[in-house]
Parts: sequence; C-alpha cells; structure tokens
Amino acid sequence: MAQTLRHGIDELSLTTRATLAVLAIASGVYTYLGVRDLLDGSATLTFLGAIIYSAAVSVGIYAFWSYLIRFLPHVREARIRRMLYGAMALGAVMIIAMSSWLNAAALAGSAALEQHLAEATESYSRDLDTAHNNALAAQSILPDIQLAADRFARLADQERNSGALTGTSGSGTVVQLLGQMSAQLTALAGQVSSDREEVDALYSQGEKHLSAMRRLVSGNGPVAPRGDAFSDEAVALTGVIASMQQTSIAPAVRRAADGLERAFIAPVADGGTEDLRSRQDLVVGNVANAISEEAKALARAADEILNRPAATPERFVPLSKPEAVLRYATDFLPSWAGAISIDLMPAVLVVILSIVQLAIRNTEDPEVPENRMTAADLMVALKLYERMRKHGDAAEAVAVKADGGKPSEPAREPANITPLTSKTGRTETS
Repeated sequence: MAQTLRHGIDELSLTTRATLAVLAIASGVYTYLGVRDLLDGSATLTFLGAIIYSAAVSVGIYAFWSYLIRFLPHVREARIRRMLYGAMALGAVMIIAMSSWLNAAALAGSAALEQHLAEATESYSRDLDTAHNNALAAQSILPDIQLAADRFARLADQERNSGALTGTSGSGTVVQLLGQMSAQLTALAGQVSSDREEVDALYSQGEKHLSAMRRLVSGNGPVAPRGDAFSDEAVALTGVIASMQQTSIAPAVRRAADGLERAFIAPVADGGTEDLRSRQDLVVGNVANAISEEAKALARAADEILNRPAATPERFVPLSKPEAVLRYATDFLPSWAGAISIDLMPAVLVVILSIVQLAIRNTEDPEVPENRMTAADLMVALKLYERMRKHGDAAEAVAVKADGGKPSEPAREPANITPLTSKTGRTETS
C-alpha cells in the first residue's frame, strides 16, 4: 500500500504544480480586473499598477501553497503540525484580504452596482410618494374651507334678504362681516385648489425622472456610464421633491387660520335704532365665536399635516465595484464563494497529501500495532524460509541430472540475509 501511495504522489506531482499555477494565475487575472477600478490616474499608470499588484498576488499565492504542500504533509510532530496549520490559516486570511474580495468584485461588481442603483431608485420613489402625500394632505382641508365659506355666504344672503339673524333685512354690519369672512375663506379655498395643480405637475415631473432611472438600472452596456446618468437624474429628482415640500399649502392654511382668529376686529353696529344696534352687536359676537371655532379647526388640521414626517431624500453616492460588492455582500454569496474558492482550493490538496502521507507512515512504521512482529511470527517466517530453501535445492538437483550431471554454480545467499547460529551449532538463515 505504501509503495502504491508513494507512486501515486510521484505521478501527481506535476499535476499538483500545474494546478497551483493555474489557480494562482486565475486569481491574479480576477484580482487585476478588480483592482483596476480602484486606481486613479492615467490609463498607463492604472494598467501598470494593476498588473504589478495582480502579479504579486499570483506569485505570493503560488509560493505560499507550494511551501505548505512541500513541508506540511511530511511533519510528524503534532506541535509543529499545529503551528503549520496556524500558518496556513493566517495565510488564508491574508489571501482573502488581498485577493478574494477583488475577485468577487470582478465576478459580481457590475451586478452589485446595478443593485445599488436599484435600491437608490426605490428609496427615491418612496421619498417622492411621501412628499406627494404630504402635499396632497392639505387638499383634505379644502371641503371644510368651502363648506365654511358657503355657510357664511348663505347667512349673509339670508340676513340681506330676510333679516334672519337680526330680524331686519338689508345690507348692514352683519351682512358685511359675513360676506368678508366668506370672501376670505373662498380665497383660501382657491389657493388650496391651485396648489393641487402645481403638486400634480411636480409629481408628474418626478415620475419622469424615476422612469429614466429605472431604464438606466435595467439597461444594457457598461454600468459606469449608466451610473453617471443615474446620478444626474437623482440630483434632478431631489430638487423636485424639495420643491414639492416647499409648495405644500399646509403652512399657508395654518397662517390663515391664525389670521382669522387673531386679526378679527368686530365692526361697529350701524343700525338706525338702539334696538337694532344691540341686535347687531349680539349677532357679531356669535359670528366671532363661529369664526374662532372654524379657525381652531383649520389650525388643528394644518398641524396634523405639518407634523407628518417630511421626505428627506439621501444624496446619491456613486460606488466602485469593490465597494458595491462589500456593501451588498449578502446578496452575492455565490460570487464570494467562488472568489474565495479560487484562492483556497489548494488547501484541500494540502489536506489530501497530509492524509496520504499519514497513511504511508502508518503502513511502514513498525511502531504501529498492525506492523509489529512477535517472536512466534519470526519463528514461523524462518521455518517458511527453510522450506523454500530446501525446495530450491531439490529443484536444482533435478536440473543438474537433466543437464548430464554438470554441476551448476553454488547457490548464493541473498545479500540481505544474515546467517544465524542456533544453540546446537547448526547455522540458520533468517
């Protein structure tokens, strides 16, 4: 068995060296592709820097695994073997640090950049929707404002035509006050309605930018030019979101509500009689209370809108391929596994050779119980040897007779047999 294993190791030595060389070169090529995106400067400087780094990686990987394959399988002492395994673990970590992540960048860099663009697109889409919803939330106040304006206008018409509030028809203080409040609320309702058109226009513009960003994410061709165009679209979309938040009518509604309550000045009654003036003062007080309640309701609605979390789009940060692969490492585990396997595959060869060498030593080592020989085994072996020797002498005698009695050369003892002398004085061989 030992001879067969040694023969197998000798036959596979060239294959082992060729495998190490191919894996080292493959790692160097992918390292070159990964490190090229990290270097800045002229094309010549970038090329030379990437070539030198990748060549150093290839040579280092080949030498590292060659040393381990040459020495570690032959070490017998457990303490030294553990030290070599520790060195192998340290070297594996260093290889991953200097090469494997760059290999992963070469294998999955473009996909990682597209992942970055896709996630940025989704983030900007959420921000645009948030800004749009906040801007449209003010539109929910519009029906209340219109109802209040219609109510004041209706009361003014009723007071003018039939004196429904003071008992005396005509255009007096109460009619003027009600008409003024209706006009203010109607103007506020007009501002809210016009804000809806501006918000819709901004949202439509933002959707166009988002559509362009989605096309860039799913487009064909090199990812770097698409990333530059994506950055331009992101900047434009950020401006649209900021404009939409500044266009919100909620702050204007809040200011208008404060103005209705604080800026209200009760007009002087202009009735022709004392009784009519007292009735006008009473109605004006009731109208003032109604205006105060309406202003508080509008203020509460505006505060609810203003207290909503504002959309805060993050600034788009372009990434290089290695940076993208590191950020989205969990999304590209197969690529990481392939990149690391290229560098650490020789570790399997080291372990295999260590196991084979251990099997050879166990087969040849006389200290192993299976290889030990007792005195009885030795005596049996000597007896078998004597039988074989006598059988050989008899065969030689028959051959001499067949040749006409010509003696043959005397039989020689094998070179590795040492004669033994027994207690009786008879010489035995073993």
